[in-house]
Amino acid sequence: QVQLLESGGGSVEVGGSLKLSCTASGVTEKNYYIGWFRQAPGKEREGVAAGFVNGDVTYYAAAVRGRFAISRDYDKATLHLQMNSLKPEDTATYYCAASGPRLGMMWNGITFTYWGQGTQVTVSS
Repeated sequence: QVQLLESGGGSVEVGGSLKLSCTASGVTEKNYYIGWFRQAPGKEREGVAAGFVNGDVTYYAAAVRGRFAISRDYDKATLHLQMNSLKPEDTATYYCAASGPRLGMMWNGITFTYWGQGTQVTVSS
């Protein structure tokens, strides 16, 4: 059974930084992606960033490129999302997701099948 353990999140002021982490367990595929998505109240869920767990491939949404960065702990199957220069529009519930063979949400050609519980990020002005 695939499980995604999220950590990080919280409340910061505009221009501040936060770091999210996601650790996957139970994934049987050798090569897969971990992604971060977010959903603000009244809005659709959107992709933020994704990284190939065993390599250097990364994707970023245009709204966060240059401010957010993915890093990896290869041994721990963990991806981190460093979020800098945060803006009020970054406020949302952030979800960790892992790619898989079944139906799910597609982003950048990758189907994300497994989902974490979500963590709140609030940026106040």
